[in-house]
Amino acid sequence: MSHFQKLCFAILLMVLAGAALAENWPGWRGPRGDGTSLETNVPIYWNATSNVVWKTEIPGIGHASPIVWEDRVFTVSGLRDTQDRVLICLDRKTGKILWQKTVFTAPLENKHRLNSHASSTPVTDGKLVYVTFLQQREMLVAAYDFKGEQKWLVRPGPFASVHGFCSSPILFKDKVIVNGDHDGDSYIVALDRKTGKTLWKTPRENHTRSYCVPIIREMAGRTQMVLTGDKCVASYDPNNGKRRWIIDGPTEQFVASPVYSEKTGLIYITGGFPDHHILAIKPDGNGNVTKTHIVWRTIKGVSYVPSPIISGDYFLIVSDQGFGTCFEASSGKSFWQERLGEHHASLISANGLVYFLSDQGVATVVKPGPEFHAVTKNELGEGCFASPAISQGQIFLRGEKHLFCIGGN
Repeated sequence: MSHFQKLCFAILLMVLAGAALAENWPGWRGPRGDGTSLETNVPIYWNATSNVVWKTEIPGIGHASPIVWEDRVFTVSGLRDTQDRVLICLDRKTGKILWQKTVFTAPLENKHRLNSHASSTPVTDGKLVYVTFLQQREMLVAAYDFKGEQKWLVRPGPFASVHGFCSSPILFKDKVIVNGDHDGDSYIVALDRKTGKTLWKTPRENHTRSYCVPIIREMAGRTQMVLTGDKCVASYDPNNGKRRWIIDGPTEQFVASPVYSEKTGLIYITGGFPDHHILAIKPDGNGNVTKTHIVWRTIKGVSYVPSPIISGDYFLIVSDQGFGTCFEASSGKSFWQERLGEHHASLISANGLVYFLSDQGVATVVKPGPEFHAVTKNELGEGCFASPAISQGQIFLRGEKHLFCIGGN
Protein backbone atom coordinates (compact mmCIF):
# COMPACT_ATOMS: atom_id res chain seq x y z
CA MET A 1 0.00 0.00 0.00
CA SER A 2 1.41 3.37 -1.05
CA HIS A 3 1.83 6.29 1.35
CA PHE A 4 -1.10 8.05 -0.37
CA GLN A 5 -3.32 4.98 0.01
CA LYS A 6 -2.40 4.68 3.68
CA LEU A 7 -3.27 8.34 4.20
CA CYS A 8 -6.63 7.92 2.47
CA PHE A 9 -7.33 4.81 4.52
CA ALA A 10 -6.52 6.65 7.76
CA ILE A 11 -8.80 9.53 6.79
CA LEU A 12 -11.58 7.06 5.97
CA LEU A 13 -11.19 5.38 9.37
CA MET A 14 -11.44 8.75 11.12
CA VAL A 15 -14.56 9.66 9.14
CA LEU A 16 -16.17 6.30 9.92
CA ALA A 17 -15.26 6.61 13.59
CA GLY A 18 -16.82 10.06 13.73
CA ALA A 19 -19.94 8.80 11.99
CA ALA A 20 -20.18 5.86 14.39
CA LEU A 21 -20.12 8.19 17.39
CA ALA A 22 -22.73 10.56 15.97
CA GLU A 23 -26.05 10.03 17.69
CA ASN A 24 -29.64 11.06 17.25
CA TRP A 25 -31.33 12.70 20.23
CA PRO A 26 -34.74 11.06 19.86
CA GLY A 27 -36.55 12.06 23.04
CA TRP A 28 -36.39 13.31 26.60
CA ARG A 29 -32.76 13.31 27.80
CA GLY A 30 -31.43 11.72 24.63
CA PRO A 31 -30.78 8.21 23.33
CA ARG A 32 -30.44 6.65 26.80
CA GLY A 33 -32.92 8.87 28.62
CA ASP A 34 -30.26 10.04 31.07
CA GLY A 35 -28.75 13.16 29.46
CA THR A 36 -25.56 11.45 28.23
CA SER A 37 -24.04 11.69 24.78
CA LEU A 38 -21.31 9.39 23.46
CA GLU A 39 -20.11 12.04 21.03
CA THR A 40 -16.67 13.59 21.51
CA ASN A 41 -16.74 16.59 19.15
CA VAL A 42 -19.34 18.62 21.05
CA PRO A 43 -18.89 22.43 21.31
CA ILE A 44 -17.74 23.93 24.60
CA TYR A 45 -17.46 27.58 23.46
CA TRP A 46 -20.24 29.86 22.21
CA ASN A 47 -22.12 33.08 22.79
CA ALA A 48 -25.01 34.94 21.17
CA THR A 49 -23.05 35.43 17.93
CA SER A 50 -20.09 33.01 18.03
CA ASN A 51 -20.41 29.36 16.97
CA VAL A 52 -24.14 29.81 16.30
CA VAL A 53 -24.79 27.74 13.15
CA TRP A 54 -28.36 29.01 12.93
CA LYS A 55 -30.99 30.73 15.04
CA THR A 56 -34.68 30.33 14.22
CA GLU A 57 -37.58 32.16 15.80
CA ILE A 58 -40.13 29.68 17.13
CA PRO A 59 -43.79 30.75 17.32
CA GLY A 60 -45.42 30.59 20.73
CA ILE A 61 -43.92 29.40 23.99
CA GLY A 62 -42.72 25.96 25.04
CA HIS A 63 -40.35 24.42 27.56
CA ALA A 64 -40.10 21.08 25.77
CA SER A 65 -36.63 20.05 24.65
CA PRO A 66 -35.89 19.84 20.95
CA ILE A 67 -35.35 16.34 19.56
CA VAL A 68 -33.17 15.43 16.59
CA TRP A 69 -33.34 12.57 14.11
CA GLU A 70 -30.86 12.66 11.22
CA ASP A 71 -31.68 15.85 9.23
CA ARG A 72 -34.81 16.80 11.17
CA VAL A 73 -35.38 18.72 14.41
CA PHE A 74 -38.74 18.68 16.17
CA THR A 75 -40.22 20.76 18.96
CA VAL A 76 -43.65 21.73 20.27
CA SER A 77 -45.16 25.06 21.22
CA GLY A 78 -48.29 26.67 22.60
CA LEU A 79 -49.71 29.65 20.72
CA ARG A 80 -51.43 31.99 23.14
CA ASP A 81 -53.25 34.08 20.51
CA THR A 82 -54.91 31.16 18.70
CA GLN A 83 -54.83 28.62 21.58
CA ASP A 84 -53.21 26.10 19.23
CA ARG A 85 -50.77 23.44 20.45
CA VAL A 86 -48.41 22.74 17.59
CA LEU A 87 -45.71 20.35 16.45
CA ILE A 88 -42.90 22.01 14.47
CA CYS A 89 -40.35 20.38 12.15
CA LEU A 90 -37.11 22.13 11.16
CA ASP A 91 -34.27 21.33 8.80
CA ARG A 92 -31.26 20.45 10.97
CA LYS A 93 -28.71 21.94 8.59
CA THR A 94 -30.35 25.33 8.02
CA GLY A 95 -32.90 25.79 10.82
CA LYS A 96 -35.66 26.46 8.28
CA ILE A 97 -39.14 25.55 9.52
CA LEU A 98 -40.33 22.83 7.12
CA TRP A 99 -43.83 22.46 8.54
CA GLN A 100 -46.00 23.32 11.51
CA LYS A 101 -49.04 21.24 12.44
CA THR A 102 -51.80 22.09 14.88
CA VAL A 103 -52.37 19.08 17.13
CA PHE A 104 -55.51 20.61 18.67
CA THR A 105 -57.07 23.94 19.61
CA ALA A 106 -58.65 24.50 23.03
CA PRO A 107 -58.63 27.03 25.88
CA LEU A 108 -55.27 27.17 27.64
CA GLU A 109 -55.20 25.21 30.88
CA ASN A 110 -54.19 26.70 34.23
CA LYS A 111 -50.54 26.13 35.05
CA HIS A 112 -47.68 27.03 37.34
CA ARG A 113 -46.00 30.33 36.45
CA LEU A 114 -42.79 28.44 35.56
CA ASN A 115 -44.57 25.88 33.39
CA SER A 116 -45.70 26.29 29.78
CA HIS A 117 -48.53 24.89 27.66
CA ALA A 118 -46.01 22.84 25.67
CA SER A 119 -43.58 21.37 28.20
CA SER A 120 -43.67 17.69 27.23
CA THR A 121 -40.73 16.71 25.01
CA PRO A 122 -41.75 14.66 21.92
CA VAL A 123 -40.13 11.33 21.08
CA THR A 124 -39.43 9.66 17.74
CA ASP A 125 -38.42 6.27 16.41
CA GLY A 126 -37.33 7.71 13.07
CA LYS A 127 -40.69 6.92 11.49
CA LEU A 128 -43.25 8.65 13.69
CA VAL A 129 -43.09 11.54 16.14
CA TYR A 130 -45.17 11.15 19.31
CA VAL A 131 -46.44 14.17 21.26
CA THR A 132 -48.38 14.61 24.51
CA PHE A 133 -50.45 17.56 25.71
CA LEU A 134 -53.23 18.34 28.14
CA GLN A 135 -56.57 19.01 26.47
CA GLN A 136 -58.92 20.44 29.09
CA ARG A 137 -58.95 17.60 31.66
CA GLU A 138 -57.68 14.78 29.45
CA MET A 139 -54.23 13.60 28.45
CA LEU A 140 -53.83 13.70 24.67
CA VAL A 141 -51.27 11.60 22.78
CA ALA A 142 -50.79 11.84 19.00
CA ALA A 143 -48.48 10.43 16.34
CA TYR A 144 -47.26 12.20 13.19
CA ASP A 145 -45.06 11.03 10.33
CA PHE A 146 -42.06 13.03 9.13
CA LYS A 147 -44.23 14.76 6.53
CA GLY A 148 -46.49 16.14 9.23
CA GLU A 149 -49.45 13.83 8.62
CA GLN A 150 -51.32 12.76 11.73
CA LYS A 151 -51.47 8.96 12.04
CA TRP A 152 -53.51 8.69 15.23
CA LEU A 153 -54.72 10.69 18.22
CA VAL A 154 -56.03 9.24 21.49
CA ARG A 155 -57.00 10.40 24.98
CA PRO A 156 -55.88 7.54 27.27
CA GLY A 157 -57.08 9.01 30.55
CA PRO A 158 -57.98 12.03 32.66
CA PHE A 159 -55.42 14.47 33.99
CA ALA A 160 -55.95 17.22 36.57
CA SER A 161 -53.31 19.45 38.12
CA VAL A 162 -53.23 23.09 39.14
CA HIS A 163 -49.63 23.16 37.88
CA GLY A 164 -50.51 22.16 34.33
CA PHE A 165 -49.01 19.31 32.31
CA CYS A 166 -45.52 17.97 31.61
CA SER A 167 -45.44 14.23 30.90
CA SER A 168 -42.99 13.37 28.14
CA PRO A 169 -43.57 10.05 26.34
CA ILE A 170 -40.90 7.36 26.11
CA LEU A 171 -40.57 4.38 23.77
CA PHE A 172 -40.08 0.71 24.61
CA LYS A 173 -40.35 -2.01 21.97
CA ASP A 174 -43.78 -1.52 20.33
CA LYS A 175 -45.00 0.84 23.06
CA VAL A 176 -45.35 4.55 23.80
CA ILE A 177 -45.37 4.91 27.60
CA VAL A 178 -46.66 8.01 29.42
CA ASN A 179 -46.81 8.84 33.13
CA GLY A 180 -50.31 9.91 34.20
CA ASP A 181 -49.69 10.88 37.84
CA HIS A 182 -52.26 13.55 38.64
CA ASP A 183 -54.72 14.78 41.25
CA GLY A 184 -57.19 12.01 40.55
CA ASP A 185 -57.07 8.36 39.52
CA SER A 186 -53.37 8.30 38.62
CA TYR A 187 -51.95 5.76 36.18
CA ILE A 188 -49.14 4.80 33.84
CA VAL A 189 -50.23 3.86 30.34
CA ALA A 190 -48.62 2.05 27.41
CA LEU A 191 -49.99 2.66 23.90
CA ASP A 192 -49.34 0.79 20.68
CA ARG A 193 -46.91 2.80 18.54
CA LYS A 194 -48.75 2.08 15.31
CA THR A 195 -52.35 2.61 16.41
CA GLY A 196 -52.46 4.37 19.80
CA LYS A 197 -54.44 1.46 21.28
CA THR A 198 -53.97 0.99 25.03
CA LEU A 199 -51.80 -2.09 25.64
CA TRP A 200 -51.68 -1.83 29.44
CA LYS A 201 -52.70 0.71 32.04
CA THR A 202 -51.45 0.44 35.63
CA PRO A 203 -53.17 2.40 38.40
CA ARG A 204 -51.17 4.38 40.96
CA GLU A 205 -52.53 4.37 44.50
CA ASN A 206 -51.89 7.82 45.94
CA HIS A 207 -53.58 10.12 43.40
CA THR A 208 -50.94 12.86 43.52
CA ARG A 209 -49.58 15.03 40.71
CA SER A 210 -46.01 14.44 39.57
CA TYR A 211 -44.14 14.90 36.30
CA CYS A 212 -41.31 12.36 36.32
CA VAL A 213 -40.34 10.78 33.00
CA PRO A 214 -39.45 7.12 33.69
CA ILE A 215 -36.10 5.56 32.82
CA ILE A 216 -35.88 2.01 31.42
CA ARG A 217 -32.77 -0.08 32.03
CA GLU A 218 -31.51 -3.61 32.46
CA MET A 219 -30.89 -3.61 36.22
CA ALA A 220 -30.25 -6.53 38.55
CA GLY A 221 -30.88 -8.97 35.71
CA ARG A 222 -34.33 -7.56 34.84
CA THR A 223 -35.77 -4.97 32.52
CA GLN A 224 -37.02 -2.24 34.83
CA MET A 225 -38.88 1.01 34.36
CA VAL A 226 -38.25 3.26 37.36
CA LEU A 227 -39.98 6.51 38.17
CA THR A 228 -40.70 8.77 41.11
CA GLY A 229 -44.03 10.33 41.94
CA ASP A 230 -47.32 9.43 43.59
CA LYS A 231 -45.55 9.61 46.99
CA CYS A 232 -43.13 6.80 46.11
CA VAL A 233 -40.23 5.48 44.07
CA ALA A 234 -41.29 2.43 42.09
CA SER A 235 -40.07 -0.07 39.51
CA TYR A 236 -42.30 -1.69 36.88
CA ASP A 237 -41.91 -4.23 34.11
CA PRO A 238 -42.41 -2.11 30.97
CA ASN A 239 -43.62 -5.17 29.07
CA ASN A 240 -46.81 -5.46 31.08
CA GLY A 241 -46.91 -2.62 33.64
CA LYS A 242 -46.62 -4.90 36.70
CA ARG A 243 -44.83 -3.41 39.68
CA ARG A 244 -41.60 -5.01 40.85
CA TRP A 245 -40.71 -2.98 43.95
CA ILE A 246 -41.65 0.22 45.75
CA ILE A 247 -40.12 2.67 48.26
CA ASP A 248 -42.53 4.79 50.27
CA GLY A 249 -42.01 8.54 49.86
CA PRO A 250 -39.61 10.11 50.52
CA THR A 251 -41.83 13.06 49.51
CA GLU A 252 -45.08 13.82 47.67
CA GLN A 253 -44.25 15.42 44.31
CA PHE A 254 -41.45 14.84 41.84
CA VAL A 255 -40.38 16.25 38.48
CA ALA A 256 -36.76 15.17 37.88
CA SER A 257 -36.05 11.84 36.17
CA PRO A 258 -33.95 9.09 37.79
CA VAL A 259 -30.47 8.15 36.56
CA TYR A 260 -28.64 4.83 36.75
CA SER A 261 -24.95 3.99 37.15
CA GLU A 262 -23.76 0.71 35.69
CA LYS A 263 -20.55 1.15 37.69
CA THR A 264 -22.23 1.25 41.10
CA GLY A 265 -25.34 -0.69 40.12
CA LEU A 266 -27.44 1.98 41.84
CA ILE A 267 -30.34 4.13 40.68
CA TYR A 268 -30.50 7.73 41.88
CA ILE A 269 -33.56 9.91 42.45
CA THR A 270 -34.07 13.50 43.57
CA GLY A 271 -37.17 15.31 44.85
CA GLY A 272 -39.05 17.34 45.50
CA PHE A 273 -41.95 18.85 47.40
CA PRO A 274 -42.54 19.38 50.28
CA ASP A 275 -39.56 17.38 51.58
CA HIS A 276 -36.15 17.32 49.87
CA HIS A 277 -34.20 14.10 49.35
CA ILE A 278 -31.59 12.46 47.14
CA LEU A 279 -31.60 8.66 47.34
CA ALA A 280 -29.24 6.03 45.96
CA ILE A 281 -31.16 2.76 45.67
CA LYS A 282 -30.30 -0.88 45.00
CA PRO A 283 -32.70 -2.00 42.24
CA ASP A 284 -32.69 -5.72 43.04
CA GLY A 285 -35.64 -5.83 45.40
CA ASN A 286 -39.18 -7.13 45.33
CA GLY A 287 -42.21 -5.73 47.09
CA ASN A 288 -41.78 -2.90 49.58
CA VAL A 289 -38.03 -2.22 50.04
CA THR A 290 -38.26 1.08 51.93
CA LYS A 291 -36.23 -0.21 54.88
CA THR A 292 -33.71 -2.36 53.03
CA HIS A 293 -32.56 -0.93 49.69
CA ILE A 294 -31.58 2.72 50.26
CA VAL A 295 -27.76 2.80 50.10
CA TRP A 296 -27.30 6.49 50.86
CA ARG A 297 -29.44 9.54 51.37
CA THR A 298 -28.82 13.28 51.58
CA ILE A 299 -30.81 16.49 51.68
CA LYS A 300 -27.89 18.56 50.35
CA GLY A 301 -28.13 20.00 46.83
CA VAL A 302 -31.53 18.45 46.06
CA SER A 303 -33.27 19.46 42.83
CA TYR A 304 -37.00 19.47 42.24
CA VAL A 305 -37.18 20.16 38.48
CA PRO A 306 -33.69 19.67 36.91
CA SER A 307 -32.72 16.03 36.37
CA PRO A 308 -29.23 14.97 37.55
CA ILE A 309 -26.54 13.05 35.69
CA ILE A 310 -23.97 10.30 36.24
CA SER A 311 -20.47 10.95 34.89
CA GLY A 312 -18.04 8.14 35.68
CA ASP A 313 -17.53 8.02 39.45
CA TYR A 314 -19.58 11.14 40.01
CA PHE A 315 -23.21 12.06 40.55
CA LEU A 316 -23.87 15.70 39.61
CA ILE A 317 -26.98 17.72 40.28
CA VAL A 318 -28.17 21.33 40.31
CA SER A 319 -30.92 22.67 42.54
CA ASP A 320 -33.66 24.92 41.19
CA GLN A 321 -32.05 27.76 43.14
CA GLY A 322 -28.82 27.16 41.21
CA PHE A 323 -26.49 25.28 43.55
CA GLY A 324 -24.52 22.74 41.54
CA THR A 325 -23.17 19.82 43.60
CA CYS A 326 -20.83 16.94 42.83
CA PHE A 327 -21.07 13.72 44.85
CA GLU A 328 -19.14 10.48 44.85
CA ALA A 329 -21.72 8.20 43.26
CA SER A 330 -20.88 5.14 45.34
CA SER A 331 -20.96 6.75 48.78
CA GLY A 332 -22.80 10.09 48.55
CA LYS A 333 -19.73 11.97 49.74
CA SER A 334 -20.05 15.64 48.72
CA PHE A 335 -17.00 17.04 46.92
CA TRP A 336 -18.09 20.57 46.05
CA GLN A 337 -21.03 22.93 45.72
CA GLU A 338 -21.06 26.06 43.54
CA ARG A 339 -23.66 28.72 42.73
CA LEU A 340 -24.46 28.57 39.00
CA GLY A 341 -27.67 30.61 38.66
CA GLU A 342 -31.30 29.49 38.81
CA HIS A 343 -31.92 26.27 36.88
CA HIS A 344 -34.84 24.37 35.41
CA ALA A 345 -33.06 22.69 32.49
CA SER A 346 -31.65 19.21 33.14
CA LEU A 347 -27.97 18.35 32.93
CA ILE A 348 -26.35 16.84 29.84
CA SER A 349 -22.87 15.42 29.31
CA ALA A 350 -20.45 14.65 26.50
CA ASN A 351 -16.75 13.83 26.22
CA GLY A 352 -16.27 13.76 30.00
CA LEU A 353 -17.84 17.20 30.53
CA VAL A 354 -21.16 18.17 32.12
CA TYR A 355 -23.24 21.11 30.85
CA PHE A 356 -25.28 23.22 33.29
CA LEU A 357 -27.76 25.55 31.52
CA SER A 358 -29.28 28.27 33.70
CA ASP A 359 -32.64 30.00 33.28
CA GLN A 360 -30.69 33.06 32.12
CA GLY A 361 -29.22 31.09 29.19
CA VAL A 362 -25.74 30.78 30.71
CA ALA A 363 -24.15 27.38 30.12
CA THR A 364 -21.35 26.42 32.51
CA VAL A 365 -19.28 23.50 31.22
CA VAL A 366 -17.76 21.56 34.13
CA LYS A 367 -15.13 18.84 34.38
CA PRO A 368 -16.41 16.42 37.04
CA GLY A 369 -13.99 15.70 39.85
CA PRO A 370 -13.20 16.26 43.53
CA GLU A 371 -12.49 19.95 42.79
CA PHE A 372 -14.79 22.35 40.99
CA HIS A 373 -13.39 23.03 37.50
CA ALA A 374 -15.42 25.24 35.16
CA VAL A 375 -13.97 24.75 31.67
CA THR A 376 -16.07 27.49 30.02
CA LYS A 377 -19.03 29.75 30.70
CA ASN A 378 -21.17 30.62 27.67
CA GLU A 379 -23.89 33.29 27.50
CA LEU A 380 -26.61 32.74 24.92
CA GLY A 381 -28.29 36.11 25.40
CA GLU A 382 -31.74 34.57 25.83
CA GLY A 383 -33.47 32.85 28.73
CA CYS A 384 -33.75 29.05 28.63
CA PHE A 385 -36.08 26.67 30.46
CA ALA A 386 -35.81 23.72 28.05
CA SER A 387 -33.13 21.07 28.44
CA PRO A 388 -30.48 20.95 25.68
CA ALA A 389 -30.03 18.27 23.02
CA ILE A 390 -26.80 16.97 21.45
CA SER A 391 -26.58 15.44 17.98
CA GLN A 392 -23.99 15.13 15.22
CA GLY A 393 -21.46 17.39 16.92
CA GLN A 394 -23.95 20.15 17.63
CA ILE A 395 -25.95 21.40 20.63
CA PHE A 396 -29.57 22.48 20.22
CA LEU A 397 -30.90 25.03 22.71
CA ARG A 398 -34.54 26.11 22.98
CA GLY A 399 -34.65 29.69 24.23
CA GLU A 400 -37.65 31.78 25.16
CA LYS A 401 -38.06 32.93 21.56
CA HIS A 402 -35.59 31.03 19.39
CA LEU A 403 -34.14 27.60 18.70
CA PHE A 404 -30.35 27.74 18.45
CA CYS A 405 -27.98 25.29 16.78
CA ILE A 406 -24.49 25.57 18.29
CA GLY A 407 -21.44 24.23 16.42
CA GLY A 408 -17.68 24.67 16.33
CA ASN A 409 -15.30 24.34 19.29
